[in-house]
Amino acid sequence: MSMRICVVGAGAIGGLLAVKLAAAGAKVSVVIRGAHLQAVRAAGLKLIEDDTEIVQRLPAAEHIAELGPQDVLILGLKAHQLVPIIDEVASAVGPQTSVITTQNGIPWWYFQKCDGPYAGTRLESVDPGGAISSKLPVAAVLGCIVYPACDLIAPGVIRHIEGNRFPLGELDGAETPRLRALVELFRQAGFKSPLVNDIRSEIWLKLWGNLCFNPISALTHATLQDICRFPRTRSLAAAMMTEAQAIGEKLGVKFKVSLEKRIAGAEGVGAHKTSMLQDLEHGRAMELEALVGSVIELGRITQTPTPTIDVVYALATLLAQSVQTQRGRLQILPA
Repeated sequence: MSMRICVVGAGAIGGLLAVKLAAAGAKVSVVIRGAHLQAVRAAGLKLIEDDTEIVQRLPAAEHIAELGPQDVLILGLKAHQLVPIIDEVASAVGPQTSVITTQNGIPWWYFQKCDGPYAGTRLESVDPGGAISSKLPVAAVLGCIVYPACDLIAPGVIRHIEGNRFPLGELDGAETPRLRALVELFRQAGFKSPLVNDIRSEIWLKLWGNLCFNPISALTHATLQDICRFPRTRSLAAAMMTEAQAIGEKLGVKFKVSLEKRIAGAEGVGAHKTSMLQDLEHGRAMELEALVGSVIELGRITQTPTPTIDVVYALATLLAQSVQTQRGRLQILPA
């Protein structure tokens, strides 16, 4: 029997997953809204990879309940988008339902199902008032880190830019039958999906770059390549990463690559706009709490100073507030 998978928030990354998993034989449905929903209902969800186009006709709805029981929920939403729909997500989780979190940054479950002095600690920055942890059973959750870059270029149309790595892991590092089954499905879909037994270190590897490149990109309107090649912003990113590494190591995180190699990896992506810059240009809320605020909170918890991160966070937060208050967007256009 095919696995029933609902992608909640099938935008750029969620859309990539939906199309490829459906092509691998899973029974995939998507939760989306507006023009995107209308387009998928009318003509299917299209994925453009290089010169190839894949179209999947998928059940699509505004609400999970309309799509029936699911074996797996993939949360393709951004971190700050989860709280407003947490009741809907929680109501769709049965005793055998797995929930895959793909959000960037520090997840709400970070200190759940783990040992150590901070076990059970709730992070206000990503789980305000316990809004998520009080309703979504942590036993259902699997962690996933997203490395591909994609764009939603038109309603119903996803363009895959680069990358195909989606590491998956149980929060406690166990190798469970459900994890092995999902890893195998992701691999059949063409993804590189290693089964990882230290999901938190994997989270930090991506976060290490995101926490600096995203806000710097939003503040400067520069691409990854530009930030890394301009000496002062490269140094700024390195300073933020150094502060973050001190926090991560206090939490037992193992950084598998050097700081310079991580920066070089970002530079190698090329003239790519970060997700935070794309959100700014489109007038959408930015992922500041999950990517930056959470690291500052972890710094306070571990008594680790974050002076450089604090400054960039303050500037980016005021920028985000100004854009949202004015209901505007910011973009550099040709003169």
